[in-house]
Amino acid sequence: MTDARHRFTVFAPGRVNLIGEHTDYNDGLVLPLAIDRGLTIAVRPRGDSRAILTSDRGGSAVEIDLASPPVAGRGDWGRYAEGVLAGCMRLGWTIPGFEAAITADLPMGGGLSSSAALEVGMATALEALCGRSLPPAEKALLCQRAEHEFAGVPCGIMDQFAVTLAREGHALLLDCRDREIRHVPLADSVAVMVIDSGVKHALADGGYAARRRECESAAGRLGVAARRDGAAADLPAAERRLPDPERRRCRHVVTENARVLAFAAAAAKGDWRAAGHAMRESHASLRDDFEVSCRELDLICAAVDGIEGVHGCRMTGGGFGGSAVAVVEAPRADAVLAAARARCRAALGGEVGGFLTRAAAGARIIAGGPSQGSA
Repeated sequence: MTDARHRFTVFAPGRVNLIGEHTDYNDGLVLPLAIDRGLTIAVRPRGDSRAILTSDRGGSAVEIDLASPPVAGRGDWGRYAEGVLAGCMRLGWTIPGFEAAITADLPMGGGLSSSAALEVGMATALEALCGRSLPPAEKALLCQRAEHEFAGVPCGIMDQFAVTLAREGHALLLDCRDREIRHVPLADSVAVMVIDSGVKHALADGGYAARRRECESAAGRLGVAARRDGAAADLPAAERRLPDPERRRCRHVVTENARVLAFAAAAAKGDWRAAGHAMRESHASLRDDFEVSCRELDLICAAVDGIEGVHGCRMTGGGFGGSAVAVVEAPRADAVLAAARARCRAALGGEVGGFLTRAAAGARIIAGGPSQGSA
């Protein structure tokens, strides 16, 4: 690979999940897409062995000594970058000193995977700095481990795989057990709308980890590796063996996997009415069975679903705040967004952020350095 020890810029997109929530760490199915908003990382070399990271979101610069692998324990946003640096050093990479200026048009804590964008963007920058290259799936897994070890969030693989492997104009159907992927074309007749609830989630606060523990406990009681191992027809018998809330957590995972397949099949046929129905069922399950929605997200979904031109709407991301996603008729998209803002303002008593997006490509170098587009 061409030496890239000069100034270059990386773009790493956020992601929105059309359907398949809290299924990834249960070895299930998900259907995310990368969006056209994300993080831009402008990189330039230094003459020493330090990494200096700055963000347009404010706060002090993050300084990391590259003489030895970082150790988990940092409390600020630099821990995500440290985790990626540590993972690359474990591979035997010698990382030269560099500065990275990070800018973003992605809401932080909005359920759009700003953390995965930072991790995968940093890994992409390190590939260029070191003249190395990781297979895309290995890069995504390295970034997932960084989040586990350095941020304390036991996330599944969906976010990092979407940010790494997304393809323009497609959603990514990912089987989180065998890591098989299929790029699902999205018709030009539909657009994706994201509404930010304004409630900033913090998955490291414990709710996300608690749901994962409950799913693991349910799988243990049922004698299976994960709640992926169950069909909808088997649910009544499984539910009789589980206490609450594990019973409802189990029900969500099994039925959500079925909804992912139903959505993908409907999208392939252009049956957006059926796809929207799956989205509404998904939100109800996340609200009632998995209990990761919040008042604001529920109000947003109820308000948006009543707008002409909306096929379906649901919360997206880990929950406890964040954003809602809707699939809408493309010719009406601008009018739908305006109506959604007005209705959500009335429902919540204040302004909410919202934007239209498209299915974008994964993390890549956009200026300088070698060409490293995603798969």
